[in-house]
Amino acid sequence: MKAVMVMYDSLNRAMLEPYGCDWTKTPNFKRLAERTVTFDNCYAGSLPCMPARRELHTGRYNFLHRSWGPLEPFDDSMPEILKRNGVYTHLVSDHTHYWEDGGGTYHTRYTTWENVRGQEGDTWKGQVQDPVMPDTPFSAYFARAAQAMKVTGSGIYRQDEVNRLYLDTEEKMPQAVTFAKGLEFIEKNREQDNWFLQIETFDPHEPFFASQRFKDMYPDPDYTGKDFDWPPYSPVNEGEDVVEHGRKQYAALLSMCDFYLGTVLDMFDKYDFWKDTMLIVNTDHGFLLGGHGWWGKSIMPAYDEIVHTPLFVWNPKLGVKGERRNALVQTIDLAPTILEYFGAEIPKDMQGKPLSAVIESNAAIREYALFGYHGAQVNITDGKHVYMRSAVNADSLYEYTLMPAHMKGMFTPKELSSIALAGPFSFTKGCRVMKLANQPSPMNIRFDSKVWAVDEMTGRMSGCADDVDTEVRFANAMARLMTENDAPDDQFVRMGLPKGDKYTPEMLLSQREAKKHSEVISGMEDYDYEAGVYAQLSFVGVMLPKPLAGGFLGGLKKALEDSGQKCITKTFVGKFAENFLFPEQLKESFLTYFKNVGRTY
Repeated sequence: MKAVMVMYDSLNRAMLEPYGCDWTKTPNFKRLAERTVTFDNCYAGSLPCMPARRELHTGRYNFLHRSWGPLEPFDDSMPEILKRNGVYTHLVSDHTHYWEDGGGTYHTRYTTWENVRGQEGDTWKGQVQDPVMPDTPFSAYFARAAQAMKVTGSGIYRQDEVNRLYLDTEEKMPQAVTFAKGLEFIEKNREQDNWFLQIETFDPHEPFFASQRFKDMYPDPDYTGKDFDWPPYSPVNEGEDVVEHGRKQYAALLSMCDFYLGTVLDMFDKYDFWKDTMLIVNTDHGFLLGGHGWWGKSIMPAYDEIVHTPLFVWNPKLGVKGERRNALVQTIDLAPTILEYFGAEIPKDMQGKPLSAVIESNAAIREYALFGYHGAQVNITDGKHVYMRSAVNADSLYEYTLMPAHMKGMFTPKELSSIALAGPFSFTKGCRVMKLANQPSPMNIRFDSKVWAVDEMTGRMSGCADDVDTEVRFANAMARLMTENDAPDDQFVRMGLPKGDKYTPEMLLSQREAKKHSEVISGMEDYDYEAGVYAQLSFVGVMLPKPLAGGFLGGLKKALEDSGQKCITKTFVGKFAENFLFPEQLKESFLTYFKNVGRTY
């Protein structure tokens, strides 16, 4: 038996024809749906990129113990297990994070691997002279970000412009090269048995760098603004014309992804691989293109566009095609699905379940699914509702790891100076691990807990009534899944949840009341506040140096006292901020974020 996985990054299900989009051009995804099972209720687990890939290898959640990082010495790795069972595994990818500190142990689990250079800010081509940077609606944002990143030795936006000088034809673009190398492997090994191929492209992740023929599919004659293909991770402050232009840029790259998917389908047709070769087409997460008032991911709640993902599977042993399934499935199910297909034993530490029963009869393999970013909200869904729970004790956050590496660098001596040993956990094979204090996410400041209803037709979230019993039910289900994941005790403290089915309506109401009392700015206890303003002011402590943040809050308190005003309104704070002596490079940024971050969903 053979298997091919085609994996994308930031593939938004709502932009695909099989999931109801009526304006993007994705005929090969539509063709794919005719030859596979389409999953309507697939959710990511751990976000974003490398946490999702750890789940792809290990079949268990990552985000409750650790943020972004390499595979651990005790991890079960699906491709490595296949390798030990006589299955040849090959990875070809242009996903640059595999070759960085925070991803450096994934690709070496495969029998062989090829990396393709040039995506995003891949540190690929060297050029000392600064390139000419594009003038976009976000130029000021990127200039500030690039300046900050140069301090840490990065410079992702500058490097991307250098890389593009060498990607002047479609055939040279990383996605095109990745698929060409994947097809080369198939062609060379098509008559052999027992192999697994993972063709993984970074696209349609930003920047939305597509060749002109795909941009021509989405004409924009009425748009007169600046061109761009790289939105920042930030609130939307641009007009609808800019947002629509950005969506068309994404659509162009999406159609490029569709074209190269077609080359794999053509190969399956040419050699009739449908008779003996599994095909999985998947992604790690989606992307917000102006939805909910946001660009990007990571800094806002895990909305449906981010976490409700597309998935297509063809299993030749089962022969089910052209059908849809709505059972609740996740990224953690892919590793056990592939292992079962090849007849390899599924390790006991894998929490995911093989998808065969879902494919055959839409059988339920779980009642609830967890998902989230490390240190941010913990989320749970039953496929009909999504419960987003924010931390009650945001400071109770730690990393548990034996591989202390961030995305682009190792942990610093300062971070490592407070090492304690913890565990072993149930899945660490008897190993104790480092326990390292971590910084809480600003998301816990900005967003309250909330229950959403999921629209059955679109998969989109909509507001749900403030139902205490529903929230308590989901909170208890969350605690059960956290326990099954052997989540550390401090995660239960952080989320304000007892282990087991012990969370009560009285606990919920008490926590709500405590939060209400805590949302008073230090030194301003005598004043009232509007909903959201405390969140905005708390964010000052995240984005400004502490002395400056303290001066801002102290000055605001005095201004309120001088005015005799008893309510900390957004208008009052906004006017004060305009006159506060910020360093020039911070003032514009602060005013922009103050305008937006206090929004509650």
